[in-house]
Amino acid sequence: MAVAPSLSPLAARVAATFPTLAEAPFATLERIANEGIHRKAPAGTVMFSEHSPCGGFPLVLAGTIRVLQRYPNGRELQLYRVKPGESCLLSGSCLLAHAHYDASGVADTDVELLILPPPAFEALIAQDETFRRHVFSLFGERLAALMQVVEAIAYQKLDQRLAALLVNRDADAGEIHATHQALADELGSVREIVSRLLRSFEDRGWVDLGRERIRVVDRVALAGLARG
Repeated sequence: MAVAPSLSPLAARVAATFPTLAEAPFATLERIANEGIHRKAPAGTVMFSEHSPCGGFPLVLAGTIRVLQRYPNGRELQLYRVKPGESCLLSGSCLLAHAHYDASGVADTDVELLILPPPAFEALIAQDETFRRHVFSLFGERLAALMQVVEAIAYQKLDQRLAALLVNRDADAGEIHATHQALADELGSVREIVSRLLRSFEDRGWVDLGRERIRVVDRVALAGLARG
């Protein structure tokens, strides 16, 4: 009986990190590992910026990248985060359309990723069904998430959106380590308003504020406000 070949360490890591690629053929996983550019970057690194050409399709192995829109008045709006096991919708869109970026990506933490150069990305899209499904499922998931962002901005008050953000972050990491400015950027608001809302939450006993730290005390109350 023939023995199935074992994956190289990097290809095995791709399979373990990306559920949608786990069932990809051996050759596909090895191709991704061999043709992808293995990169590590510290927190704060600008991974790509507006109006720059797309250098490839990122597969995030560790860490988080924030994708955000910057405006001439200095304000920012976070569009989404790319976490381990995920890829960047904007990068895929730019590669397929042969267009430049219209937003920026910043390493929120130290990150590790594989970047598939444009020729490798286009070949895999054309030739491999599993990889193609991964990319198209990414488009569906990200589009739904972006629609939620648009809906929240259009119809929800800022205090509701801040409460929802705190509840979601608390579920992910317990104590929230973020500056008021970072939260304002994520919500597309300004620091002064977010600080005022956080102090009102603290006065009500919902949160405990520290230096670049927020501890959720009454998760039920915040969740109720978030629901409206």
